[in-house]
Amino acid sequence: MGKKIIMIVGDWNYPKMVYHNLQSEFNIENIIIDNGESTSTLIKRRIKRLGFIHVIGQLLFRVIAVSYINATSKKRFKEIFNKHHIKEAEFELEKTTKVSSINSDEGRKLLNKLNPDIVVIVTTRILSKKTLECVNAKFINVHAGITPLYRGLHGAYWALINKDEENCGVTVHLVDEGIDTGNILYQDTITDSITPKDNFMTYTFLQLAKALPLLKKSIRDIQLNNIKSIANTKEQIDNKLYYHPTLWFYLYGRWFKGIK
Repeated sequence: MGKKIIMIVGDWNYPKMVYHNLQSEFNIENIIIDNGESTSTLIKRRIKRLGFIHVIGQLLFRVIAVSYINATSKKRFKEIFNKHHIKEAEFELEKTTKVSSINSDEGRKLLNKLNPDIVVIVTTRILSKKTLECVNAKFINVHAGITPLYRGLHGAYWALINKDEENCGVTVHLVDEGIDTGNILYQDTITDSITPKDNFMTYTFLQLAKALPLLKKSIRDIQLNNIKSIANTKEQIDNKLYYHPTLWFYLYGRWFKGIK
């Protein structure tokens, strides 16, 4: 016991919910906020990988569909938060430090200075091998999908679209330099939690509700030196990564498959 825990996070509400839930049981000593890549850099990378028309469809989905879903789902969000004791609140400012990139010299120097034993990663950029090796710590991540089948974004939505309900869930895993390829610690599904009121955005918080107990269990395992994990083989990890759907794909799935 007594291992030092810190977090590396993106600056939005989801990591804050994770922090306050963990803080109820563990002492999270420091929070590093990674400012993230610029929108233009992300868009350019997506265009190179997926093509211009596809990325335009994704942007339209986020501007039109996600805005509508968020506006009409506020009551459901609150139901999920209240049922699972998920708290919406700011980070404690005295614990936070912002960096331009955790993979920069600045980020690695800060990690070295903090010298943690456990690092919880929540919605931040992929950590480089150099960053992962700069401290002797276990890096663990909450992934909104079942790995290695649903790497990338919005794993629950894509599992439902694929009629793969048994793999509609969440993974807590060790972090390596790949994209959601680290050894699996725990997994669970959300199929039994989904109601007719749920949709693309509420799936995320149903996943969070299932992930938080698994994340706590993972931290306790590390504290007790009782960590057990399942490695993903090269054969299991293909090149498929999931991203946001395009607006037209989402509307088709909603109208003809009933997946909101």
